Amino acid sequence: MKKTIIMLIILWMTGICPADEASIISTDFSLRDTPKYGQGFTHFDYVNPNAPKGGSVTLSTTGTFDSFNRYAQRGDAAAGSEQLYDTLMTPSDDEIDVLYPLIAEKIEYSKDYTWIIFTINKNARFQDKKPITSADVVFTFNTFMTQGVPQFKSYYKNVSHVEALDTHRVKFTLKKSRLELLHSLAGLAILPKHYWETRDFSAPTTDVPLGSSGFTIDTYKMGQYVVIKRLKDYWAKDLPVNKGRHNFDLIRYDYYKDEIVTLEAFKAGEFDFRMENVAKQWATMYKGDYFDQHHIIKEEIAHDIPQAMQALIFNTQKEVFKDVRVREALTYAMDFEWMNQHLFYNQYTRTRSFFQNTEYQAKGLPSKDEIACLEPVKDKIPPRVYTSEYQPPVTDGSGNIRSQLRTALGILKKAGWQISNRKMTHQKTGQLMEFELLLYSPTMERIAIPFQDNLKKLGITLNIRRVDTTQFINRMRARDFDMITGQYAANPFPSSNLKIVWHSNFFDSTYNTAGVQDPAIDFLTEKIDQNQTDKTALLHYGRALDRVLQYNFFVIPEWHLSKFRVAYWNKFSRPAVRPRYAIGFIDTWWIDKAKQAALPNRNITQ
Repeated sequence: MKKTIIMLIILWMTGICPADEASIISTDFSLRDTPKYGQGFTHFDYVNPNAPKGGSVTLSTTGTFDSFNRYAQRGDAAAGSEQLYDTLMTPSDDEIDVLYPLIAEKIEYSKDYTWIIFTINKNARFQDKKPITSADVVFTFNTFMTQGVPQFKSYYKNVSHVEALDTHRVKFTLKKSRLELLHSLAGLAILPKHYWETRDFSAPTTDVPLGSSGFTIDTYKMGQYVVIKRLKDYWAKDLPVNKGRHNFDLIRYDYYKDEIVTLEAFKAGEFDFRMENVAKQWATMYKGDYFDQHHIIKEEIAHDIPQAMQALIFNTQKEVFKDVRVREALTYAMDFEWMNQHLFYNQYTRTRSFFQNTEYQAKGLPSKDEIACLEPVKDKIPPRVYTSEYQPPVTDGSGNIRSQLRTALGILKKAGWQISNRKMTHQKTGQLMEFELLLYSPTMERIAIPFQDNLKKLGITLNIRRVDTTQFINRMRARDFDMITGQYAANPFPSSNLKIVWHSNFFDSTYNTAGVQDPAIDFLTEKIDQNQTDKTALLHYGRALDRVLQYNFFVIPEWHLSKFRVAYWNKFSRPAVRPRYAIGFIDTWWIDKAKQAALPNRNITQ
């Protein structure tokens, strides 16, 4: 007994404590599946661990910027500014929600998922070489809670307290069990306390902030370009999660106002790599001598990555769109088949699910298990959820959509609308149906016009308003719009983050674009949140949620493409294996000096 006490005292004095029998100690953190990379792995499979470092790459982006603070509550942050901070742990791009050591070298968490301890790597340093400590982690969390965007505070309200156990160990304690919240804390970007404690973290800044990553801002011209520099003395450059990655010394982002100008600048050699999102441009404008001579490579890279819900999004807080029947009727005015033939060169597939390209996509009729999931809210969901599979309207592609418009008219009549003097008019109030579609892209304006024309045939006036990106963002944040073109992020699986997007408690979240407040959706997202460790339950609740979202017609679904359309000047080499869930360009490619030397002189700024 005496020897045991002495041993415990020694262990306590040296900072080595025996693991709690009710806790788990690990160097990785997975929500569901067994991690692909075991302890002691040397690098990710999708990198070349011996990739040469050096050189520069120039990229493009649209709009402008006025701040280097990625986390400010206002302003437009510079491209690449999200790279200035490392997180406690970092994901691999060929797994979903599996994290590996970065600033934190290991974790310990309770088996009831009510607390987690991160042990910080003693070699971890900020960019000024000062050590990263548990005090910085505590400061970071508290700063995000008090000065960060409101949804951060809402999402982490279940954290009861965070404390520094010693210089290198920090503990988060939850009010109630939530594995995914513990997992999310591992993705916390760490701020230097000694830099930010005297500054307003919520405000934009034109000062280059001190970071915790291997990147800083080198040079810039406000609103025109910014250059991100790789730090060669970065403390974590040889960690397994970084080996073979981050191979460019300089990454320059040039800002353009117009997409057509941007494309012509690329073809003239003013920047290196472009991912094309416009079908017409891909089909007709990627031509010329440089392509013929293979100085520019045009390539389509197939993938099965989960797809975002790109759509026209209704602001359901607007009176005209509060009635689900109105929202459904307007879906018949989008003739995707005609657009795909005449505008998109048959390159796209219609999106129909908020879990597109995953097993959680609702298909067919609901299973018995899904019906059981829906039973508690059966009286609060559209009855069609049980009787028919949701599909967006389908046309023959001829442009003649009379039958679809007749269907729309029938639905609108049931909702209290009818055509009077060639205008869609509310039968009781006499109100005319007129609303605005808010855009920031000229490309999307071209796509919106056929939709506008079809609505006109229904006596509905659609005003298309294009604004700059800053105004678009500000109006979206304020929910000052009738309808916008936008997207809901891809969902590889039903995560707790769905609450931020759909739950009534997060109504003010910028992610709840449609302004949804629905008790059935609240219930389902809560169940998803509570069942994060139960893969079977997630499958059924995810599909059930998909059905309810589909039949509430919060959006008019647009389209997706399961391939990357990329063009690049032939100066790069890349690993033989692409990460499953990313293209891997910035992360894993490198400059091939032999290829670069064979290129003609270009206008590029190095």
